[in-house]
Amino acid sequence: MTSSGVDRSDPAWAALRFRYLADVRKGRLPSQQGPTSEGLPLVPYLSMDYLRGEVDEPTLIPVEDGLLLADTGDLLLLWDGSNAGEFMRAKAGVVSSTAALVVPKNVNPSFFYWACKAQETVLRTETVGMGIPHVSGESLANLRVPLPPPDCQRAIAGYLDREMARLDAMVAAKERALGLLAEKRRALITRAVTRGLDPRAPLRDSGIPWLGEIPMHWEIWTLGHVALVGNGSTPNRDSPKYWLEGSVPWVNSSVVNQEEVIAADQFVTATALHECHLPLVRPGSVLVGITGQGKTRGQAVVLSFEATVNQHIAFITPCTDRLDAWFLRWALFAAYEFLRSISDDAGGTKGALTCEDLATLRVPLPPIAQQRAIVEQVAKETAKLDAVRSATERTIVLLKERRAALIVAAVTGKVRVREVIA
Repeated sequence: MTSSGVDRSDPAWAALRFRYLADVRKGRLPSQQGPTSEGLPLVPYLSMDYLRGEVDEPTLIPVEDGLLLADTGDLLLLWDGSNAGEFMRAKAGVVSSTAALVVPKNVNPSFFYWACKAQETVLRTETVGMGIPHVSGESLANLRVPLPPPDCQRAIAGYLDREMARLDAMVAAKERALGLLAEKRRALITRAVTRGLDPRAPLRDSGIPWLGEIPMHWEIWTLGHVALVGNGSTPNRDSPKYWLEGSVPWVNSSVVNQEEVIAADQFVTATALHECHLPLVRPGSVLVGITGQGKTRGQAVVLSFEATVNQHIAFITPCTDRLDAWFLRWALFAAYEFLRSISDDAGGTKGALTCEDLATLRVPLPPIAQQRAIVEQVAKETAKLDAVRSATERTIVLLKERRAALIVAAVTGKVRVREVIA
């Protein structure tokens, strides 16, 4: 038995073009895409969640003659789409038209996978296409791949398999921690705006499913009785008089994903405000996303400056002596799943909330001083959780950067790898 060191200065190392090291076979879509009770998964792109291990049982499609099949562990190259140029290890299934099966020739398959991963950035920067990006066949063919002697290939592949598994486990643990932090944050906010800050306060049933029990002395009001509810519109984009040199901030539903709306990136004119009957929404109002199938619908955020809004947002301007804007924002945060459920009901408004839905929503109304105390406490506690979340996210970024750098260093011989070889 001998000990082999991987050393890039070894003259036996080479750098060959991809075309000499692998065959590439493009996949295609089946004539019928299912689903069916028997068949194979379509991998990727319709089942990327399956390929990445996020679901255990993908939708199956019928298998027919002429389809390209991949076995678990085969090398895939994503050919089209936002991830074009990414190499992945396959799970068993049918290779779709958005991917290609890569078959290495006279090279250790595991080493070749990591060597290709090291070149992803180069390949992805050279994708082509005005719309959906796709891999440039010429760039792929000319991609230079480092190629050490066979024993070094095995040593490097074994080292990277172990190290990447370790780093991936660390990233997965940090991502699970992020999920737990998000759950803790939601529970903290929900409890504060539904039970208050005094754990000894006597409770009563609110009669509202999403709200549950509330302190005995809290009131419940219909939102439209303590706030003005409305929404806006989008002026004609083809009309310069509505947009050219505009000075009135105009926001769309993307802002509800922020912590607080503190700036606008689009502006309309005073003419648009008048002719399009746009509302001028006061600072201290709460904006709610009312359309869309993503997470935006039902999300709420506080507006900190005067602005107007489009038709996909409802604004809620509270009576400041009765309802604090931030308390309302957090109450709507607690009611998010309920708002989603009522906007998913069958009928003409499926997939959308209406201003009437919000105006008739029943919300808890503690005394205004208690609302402000709750808001202050929520801000204090969530700031702690958000600091932990930010630190965890930074750690994940660093781990992923370490992962990418280690792959490049190992396959180019910049890291000395030793493995006992029989």
